[in-house]
This record gives sequence, structure tokens and C-alpha cells, in this order.
Amino acid sequence: MGPTTSGPPIVPTDVEARLVELERENAELRRRLQQVPEPAGVGPRTDGPRTTHRWRSSAAVVLVLLGTLLAPVGVVAAWAKAELTDTDRYVATVAPLASDPVVQSAVAGRLTAAVMSRIEVGELLDEVVAGLEEAEVAPRAVTALGALEAPLTSGVESFVRSAADRVVTSEAFVSAWEQANRVAHAELVAVMEGEGGELLQVGQDGQLTIQLAGMIELLKERLVERGLGVAANIPTVDVSFTIMQTTQLVEVQNRYAQLVTVGTWLPWVALGLLAAGVLVSTHRMRTLLVAGLALTAAMVALGIALAIARGLYLQALSGEVLRLDAAELVFDQVATFLRATVRTVGVLGLVVALAAYLGGGSASARSLRAGAARSLGRVRTWGESRGWSTGPVGQWVGEHRGFARGVVIGLAALVLLLAADPTAGLVIGTAVAAGILVTLVELVARAPVSPAPSA
Repeated sequence: MGPTTSGPPIVPTDVEARLVELERENAELRRRLQQVPEPAGVGPRTDGPRTTHRWRSSAAVVLVLLGTLLAPVGVVAAWAKAELTDTDRYVATVAPLASDPVVQSAVAGRLTAAVMSRIEVGELLDEVVAGLEEAEVAPRAVTALGALEAPLTSGVESFVRSAADRVVTSEAFVSAWEQANRVAHAELVAVMEGEGGELLQVGQDGQLTIQLAGMIELLKERLVERGLGVAANIPTVDVSFTIMQTTQLVEVQNRYAQLVTVGTWLPWVALGLLAAGVLVSTHRMRTLLVAGLALTAAMVALGIALAIARGLYLQALSGEVLRLDAAELVFDQVATFLRATVRTVGVLGLVVALAAYLGGGSASARSLRAGAARSLGRVRTWGESRGWSTGPVGQWVGEHRGFARGVVIGLAALVLLLAADPTAGLVIGTAVAAGILVTLVELVARAPVSPAPSA
């Protein structure tokens, strides 16, 4: 037998091609299996999580929408309740009117008209003429004196108006105006509850007026001091000054108790609905962003509605009041705190939306957070290279970073909730302070030190 030759085993050259073909066939089989209908006894696949997410999303939309719609109503109700029940707020609203030239001019005109209605210049001249006739003065002189009634009346009116202007521009008028309104506010509450008042009344057509009898007495004293002795004979004058006139005031008087209740609880109900919508949602940060923007949009709409109401109010008073400019100023002053509340809530909505965006899962937000983390990391590394280290405190903060953030946010929320008179500036300042504190938390936090491996 000849020698046998041995060589390497024969290996197919198309192994890779066959592997690719097998993978393609497996993929095709998996696709076909997914399309095969399930047996009748098994039933369809359950999509419970998907159904639950859909339900939670719908509930979140409804809650946020209701909270957004109730927010403007709650703001107006809270403002009206504060003006009706808080004496300090009411005085702070109307007290600046005493120093405004337009209101001073209107009040001076009202005082002048009241005093001139009690000074009968014609009767005084008749008495003088009768005395001259008894003294057998020349008839021509008596006739000439009688012709002076119109100029004399004008002169007396000018004299009284000058004294009234001095009264309303004095510190005494400012003090009397503030004190009268402070005392009258207690009567305002009584009037709203259906009782009568002496200083403040609500007319059937919705006029809110304040009595000026005390200021008339002050004017009489000034006139006597300046030589018009006949002013001392003026009896007590029942004259008033209209602070506001609207037919809705009568309706407010009839619904006073309901307004107080609504003004107390409706803002919290709106806030609770918005918070519930965020908690129910499956994407809370996204819903919080939408809720903040919706709240801001609602305040913008309320501001527009307030501007429209102002125009309608002045249009309704056109031709009904002597000083429309004074009525315009009174409206603006009364609505001062309402406008401030609208700005505050609107800014709060923007701050919440910004915080939700920065904490959200969008690509831009993640990029911003990553960039900020890198910058803080470089600052931390630079400090540690120079021997500045937060030590155990930084390790603890790093381990409880979420808790530290929550404490900062909770404190910021408490500052805004407990503020007696929150403003847009307070909201912005609190947000900036909270942002600085959160940045400090991130800067102080250190990664926990891993234990050294045992031998």
C-alpha cells in the first residue's frame, strides 16, 4: 500500500453567507409569528397600562383647564373680598386720592357748590337796599347797588372756591379724608350686610358715596377766618362725594355673604385643581409647564378684560357726572391692587413654567443641565486643586441632593404662600434666590467616595 497523504479539513467558503441567510430567515419567521392571530380561548392582549395612561392624561387636561378658567374669577373674588372686609386695604386704596390734584379739584368744586347754595347773595343785597331806602339814599345809588348782584355773586363764589382749594390742599384735608374713609369702612360692611350707615351709603343706582359734612365745617372755619362772617350762619350741610358708581354694586350688596365665601376659597380651589392636574398626569413636568403658561395666559386675558371694563365704565358715566376725569382716576386707584395681583399671578405662572422647562426631559433642557453640570464640575475641580473642599458636608449633600433641592423649593413656596401682600417683585426675587441656592447645592455636592477594595 502506498503512503496516505493527510491535509487540513475542508471548510466551506460560504459560511458567512449562510449565517447571514439564517439570520434573515429568523427575522422573517419572527415577523410572521407576530402577525399570527391568538387562539380564541386566550383572548386579546391586554393594554391596561396604555388605557391607564390615556385616562390620566385626559383627567390632567380637564383639571388644568378647570383651574385655568377659575383662576381669573378667583383673583377678582379675592380682590373684592379684601376691599370689602379689610379696612387697611380699603384705606390704602382710597387714601392716595386725597393728594391727587384731579380729585382735589373735584372735591373743592363740590364743597363750593354746597356752600354757595346756602349763601343767598340776593337776599343780602335786598337787605342792604332796604336799609339804604330807609336812610333815604339817592334812588340812583340804590339801583346801581342792585345791579351788582351778579358780579357780587361771582366774587363770593370765587372767594369760596379759593378757600375750598386751600382746604383740599392742606394736610388737614388729607387726615380728614383718611379718617373719614377708615370710619366709613366699618359702615361699608354694615351697609353690605343690609344695615344703614351715616358716612357711607350705597344708592339704588349703585353710587358709593362718602359724606363731606366734616369738610364743610372745616371750610366754614376758613371762610370766617378770611373775613366772610356770613359763612358762620351756614347750617349743617348734608353733602356727599361719589367714590364709585356702578349698577353692579347693588348686586354685590345683595350677594355680600356669597362673595366673601367665594373670595376666600375659590383661589385655593383653582390652585388645587392645577396641582391635581399635575399630580395625575403621566408627564408631570410637561403638564406643569403647560399649567404655568396657561395661568399666565389667563392673567393676560383678565388684564385685557379689566381694560375693556374700564372703557365701558367711563362710557356709561359720560354725561352722568360733572368730572369724568375724577371718575377715571378713582377707577384706576380702586383697581390698583387688582392689577398688582394680576401681574403677580402672571409672573408666578411664568416662573413655574420656566422651572418646569429646566427640570423637564426635553433635549434642550437636558443639554442646558449637562452644560451647567460641566461648568460647576470645573469650578469644583478648580477649587479642590487649591485645597478648597466641602468634605463630609459635600458628600452628604451629594447623597441627598434631591432632598436638598426639595427643601429649597419648599421654602420658596412657603415664602410666597405666607406673604401678606405678594407682589411680582417678591415672586421674581424668591425665584432668583431659590435658583442661587439650588446652584450652591450642586456646587457643594460631591460624589460619594468608593470604599477601597480589601486585600
